[in-house]
Amino acid sequence: MAAHRKALHRNMVTSLFRHERIKTTKAKALEIRRSAERLITRAKEDSVHNRRIVSSRLFDEGIVAKLFTNIAQRMKERNGGYTRIIKLGERAGDAAEVVILELVDYKLDTGGSAKKAKKKETKARDKGK
Repeated sequence: MAAHRKALHRNMVTSLFRHERIKTTKAKALEIRRSAERLITRAKEDSVHNRRIVSSRLFDEGIVAKLFTNIAQRMKERNGGYTRIIKLGERAGDAAEVVILELVDYKLDTGGSAKKAKKKETKARDKGK
């Protein structure tokens, strides 16, 4: 069971850095938050030693590169508190508390939904012809 929990943990941290926002239960989010914050702190100082430590804890080398080049640089001025937890309520099936775990500088892409709506209108109009 410990191996499964460790794999789940590594996978969720990798997903957090890939998407910069994930939806999960509160218990998982609190655990993932600890690991993610430590990895971001490591990544703020780019050295071979830090890259090896971060690589040993993440699955994807592309995400390691993103962490060091993009995410850590955005967090350079912060002294911690790189993530936030937003409560969503309880899940219907088991009443587990569901939250969103995201990086603090995450910007919700609102322009993309307008483009999708316009694209749908165009497809509908073209279908009608």
